[in-house]
Amino acid sequence: MLKLSKNIKMVISDFDGVFTDGSVYISEKNEVQKKLNFKDIMGVSIILKSGIDFGIISGEKSNILNYFKDKFNIKEIHGGIRQKGIVLDEIMKKYNLDSSQVLYIGDDINDIPAMELVDYRIAPKNLNPILTLKVKNLQITENYGGNGAIREIADILAEL
Repeated sequence: MLKLSKNIKMVISDFDGVFTDGSVYISEKNEVQKKLNFKDIMGVSIILKSGIDFGIISGEKSNILNYFKDKFNIKEIHGGIRQKGIVLDEIMKKYNLDSSQVLYIGDDINDIPAMELVDYRIAPKNLNPILTLKVKNLQITENYGGNGAIREIADILAEL
């Protein structure tokens, strides 16, 4: 069971590997598609209804991010970001949040700088194993990315 705090005011997540299983579908016309699980989409709704802000910092640019921006009116959607720690730091300053008030969710080595800025760090079960060696106090979900990891976190936050 994940250990979280009712002091958390914002959840920031990576996208690929967290909302997806990391797979990319490429059509014959070179169109990229990704599979999402509705449990995770509902998880975003639960987080927001719990009074917690939500944002995404993704290393990839994707029109799918606009779906979340439009559906949930999320202001902090950042795509094509290589320096996630810098962007997360700017978000924390913008909203006057300290490390105990932010939860970061990521699955790979490019998430480490962002994870190091916060007290609550979570990775889905299908994380890159290097994270377990490099990130202190990393919590791991029972569910895989793209298969309910966000929903698992949302349900716990809603109970706090």
